[in-house]
Amino acid sequence: MDALHPRLLVGDFGATFRFYDHVLPALLGATLTRGGPDGPYASWDIGTEGLLMLFDRAAMAEVAGTGSLPASPPAAQDRAMLVSRVSDVTAAYDLALRHGGTPVAPPTARPEWGPTTRTAHLRDPDGNLLEFQSY
Repeated sequence: MDALHPRLLVGDFGATFRFYDHVLPALLGATLTRGGPDGPYASWDIGTEGLLMLFDRAAMAEVAGTGSLPASPPAAQDRAMLVSRVSDVTAAYDLALRHGGTPVAPPTARPEWGPTTRTAHLRDPDGNLLEFQSY
């Protein structure tokens, strides 16, 4: 049973799928368990636990009755972020950028967050904020 896992509702399913299909196995050993680049759904697991799911935003809007609302909100601060602890922040950041990520903040030591904390921030192809961290 998956107790709780993120499901990203994405507008550009193909690009977002390809990004995570390259990044998740390489960084975390995740396995694609369902779906493919044509959508509308895909999921990756680590062992028997769900790690991340993608679902087509328009398909979910149809189910939720929000199809008449704008697909993109006005510019605002991020409300959520996916965070992954990795052994090498720079390698993770570079891998994600090579597969379609957009840089936000390069690998940086963050001693104010913890004496050995290092982070990097980027966006996936659909604009979701990600943090790679080590400590």
